[in-house]
Amino acid sequence: MTAFVLVAGAYTGGWVWGEVTDRLRESGAEVHPVTLTGMGDRRHLAGPGTDLETHVEDLVRLLDDVAEPEVVLVGHCYGIHPVLGAAGRRPERIARVVYLDAGMPQDGDPALRLVPDPVVRDRLLGEDEGEGGGESADDWLLPPPAADEWQRWGSTAGLSAADLARLTRHAAPQPRATLTRPLRLTEEAAALPATGVFCTVNGASIARAEAAVGFGDPRLQALVDPRVTFFELDTGHWPMLSASDELAEVLLKAAAGEGYRLAATVRERPGHLRPFLLDVPERRRERVGRVDLYLPDDLPDGPAEPDRPRPAVVFVHGGPVPPGIDPTPRDWPAFVGYGRYVAGLGAIGVTLDHRLHAVTDYPRAAEDLAGAIELVRADPRVDADRIALWHFSAGGLLLADWLAAPPPWLRCVAANYPVLAPLPSWGLGESRFRPAEAVRGAGRLPFVLTRVGQERPEIAATVEEFLAAAADCGAAVEVVDLPQGHHGFETMDRTDEARAAVAHAARSVMGHLRG
Repeated sequence: MTAFVLVAGAYTGGWVWGEVTDRLRESGAEVHPVTLTGMGDRRHLAGPGTDLETHVEDLVRLLDDVAEPEVVLVGHCYGIHPVLGAAGRRPERIARVVYLDAGMPQDGDPALRLVPDPVVRDRLLGEDEGEGGGESADDWLLPPPAADEWQRWGSTAGLSAADLARLTRHAAPQPRATLTRPLRLTEEAAALPATGVFCTVNGASIARAEAAVGFGDPRLQALVDPRVTFFELDTGHWPMLSASDELAEVLLKAAAGEGYRLAATVRERPGHLRPFLLDVPERRRERVGRVDLYLPDDLPDGPAEPDRPRPAVVFVHGGPVPPGIDPTPRDWPAFVGYGRYVAGLGAIGVTLDHRLHAVTDYPRAAEDLAGAIELVRADPRVDADRIALWHFSAGGLLLADWLAAPPPWLRCVAANYPVLAPLPSWGLGESRFRPAEAVRGAGRLPFVLTRVGQERPEIAATVEEFLAAAADCGAAVEVVDLPQGHHGFETMDRTDEARAAVAHAARSVMGHLRG
């Protein structure tokens, strides 16, 4: 028989697992919903020295007392940190580790690195480095969120007003050092069988995991191990409250070794490295720093003044893309293909490698994009007053600055399968990277949006949010629908409909540049 040890995230305790505990016990399982030191009814046991190590020791003591030989450790959000720490101390007791809407921390990572909200994260970082000013007697405690602040920690989708009130009523202050002390992740813990449970409304999904593995990040290659499985729950960040029956069923299946497995082919031939769907002739390419220019055949090499400068289309990749991958996005078949394609239509195609390596890198990526545009507009072969921006996937958030205050030289923007509002788990809710709000400043700037019918639900929701805002303010949006298309369709869907969608969007963009 299996024993489940359930470890909740920040500010919460064993009480949050009530309904899930009942369902698991009805199945005959032994269940231990854990309240860590300082949380819930154990808050009086905490002191200034309470840290991650304290919580690891809580779990080690519990593991030593569990009678069942096989233990499934479940860590939700912050809870994955003490779970992994304890698994490293007692790996022989652990049958499986379940990451419940949790990050994948590495050795040496403090939990604060996975805090989604940048305001909270930056405050913790600053105070941990001694920048917080004078301290009071309770500075070692972080006050719990108010009822309207839980979304800073994850999507509250699926929670009723009563659920939020319950979260708020039972929440306990979090000892600061539990979030700032680094995790010590042993090789034994990292090698244990594992299951990831993604709460899709919070922004995570199996498809995103497959894409991340395909990028070649060595930290993620263990995810193709056949002992690693995955499930999805169509709910927000607190499934133990919003989908307790479904979560209990998933945990039972995970304990039995069931779940979706990532194919090794994801790593061997990832979707973004498959051929472009159009057979496009090679064009001359010039590389300047992180920027590539694809030139029409009748333009001269180098910066010589042409008889007729050409419009330029700047293609902006998505991400986050791990640093150091090879090839980089501007050498991916889709972007090479687009650059060549618009060069064949008489424009200068531009691709670039911006540094969106994590969701916290959007400001830096925006600077990279602005610098690339400045470089392109300064080229004498480019008509500096006729520029289009064409964004892809999570690069869609980088459209916000240009929509909010379009410069006169920006004749058109386009986006394929874009993310147009931050996903809940990204912690960017109050940032400037919100095209669904920025579109209200776009006026009549043409926007060509290619929408795929087989989009991931969490991304499709951002597109619909954007389109509703655009309709409300009368923005000039043209939608190119591809009902059977997938995210990344240019290398995933080699169909006549997909080819027609690329041609349609390109014609529209070129028409606005020439108009």
